[in-house]
Amino acid sequence: MSKIPTTVITGFLGAGKTTLVRHLLAHAPRGKRIALIINEFGDIGVDKAILAGCGDETCREEDMIELSNGCICCTVAEDFIPTMQALLARPDKFDHIVIETSGLALPQPLIRAFNWPEIKAQVTVDAVVTVADAAALAEGRFAADEAAIDRLRQSDDMLDHETPLGELFEDQLMAADLVILNKTDLIDSVTLGKVEASLRAEMRPGTGLIHAHNGHVDIAALLGLGLGSEADIANRPSHHELEHGGEAHEHDDFDSFSLRLPAVAGKDELLAAIETTIRTHDVLRLKGFAAIPGAGARLAIQAVGPRLTTYFDRPWNDGEVCETALVVIGESPLDHAAITASLQRAMTVVA
Repeated sequence: MSKIPTTVITGFLGAGKTTLVRHLLAHAPRGKRIALIINEFGDIGVDKAILAGCGDETCREEDMIELSNGCICCTVAEDFIPTMQALLARPDKFDHIVIETSGLALPQPLIRAFNWPEIKAQVTVDAVVTVADAAALAEGRFAADEAAIDRLRQSDDMLDHETPLGELFEDQLMAADLVILNKTDLIDSVTLGKVEASLRAEMRPGTGLIHAHNGHVDIAALLGLGLGSEADIANRPSHHELEHGGEAHEHDDFDSFSLRLPAVAGKDELLAAIETTIRTHDVLRLKGFAAIPGAGARLAIQAVGPRLTTYFDRPWNDGEVCETALVVIGESPLDHAAITASLQRAMTVVA
């Protein structure tokens, strides 16, 4: 019996992993059954909520599994292996499995887990895909190029202190079989060339690189590559694993928390509050949904550094609680109380 191919999708905070998965599920070949494992941050299932329904024939909602107990690279034995065993035990077999890691996940321990006896006989890594944010890299954010980061230190308070972000980004590139340089429509061709050259300097020889915007890529470039990446793990070294004797470990450098609010004064007040809070408290990533007075649909929110995007993704369902639910991610320690108070004051929460 042939092994079930698994695509591991990694990439830094806000690079566009969920958008890519949404595109994949919506355009996968008809008749192909896909299981999706999502490594979410916080107790609010933002990513699953965005993906649910976008590929009903390919990936039903019951085939989407969230792992929210922490970074998947640190919970392989506790969460990932049992989840895979449960999927493989189902009577209706899958044609493909897709894993969307969190933005802080080290791919190497996850790839190594595919050599565990519990799953090795039935599953293989089709390919490791790393999504990179072209616009963020052009600004010197989350880049492996230390010189580019140093040039922006004077204008970006978030980069004024020691940060593991560069090493983490390098590890994600080193693990990749394919790098998708996303959001290329946000920068000019000259800048894009410089960003691509910087990426290639950190990639393993032979790693593919393709351009994309809004996560739109040819599905044939994502599925069915058949690379068996778990057999090549020795050639994908990690800064973190080398420093810790090959052991995965918790990322104490990062912190996240969730908050819920019953209502906000309006969309403008909400966006202004988020922008102020991000600047004041060095928030790396903020995402979630909001209930806007007078709007019959929920407002999806995605913030990466200073870039904030919103859109109404779907109407509120009958009986669904209309509330604002946000996940905040940043370098540890985040001041949970101060951030929550900042959002509450600026948004003028109404009872």
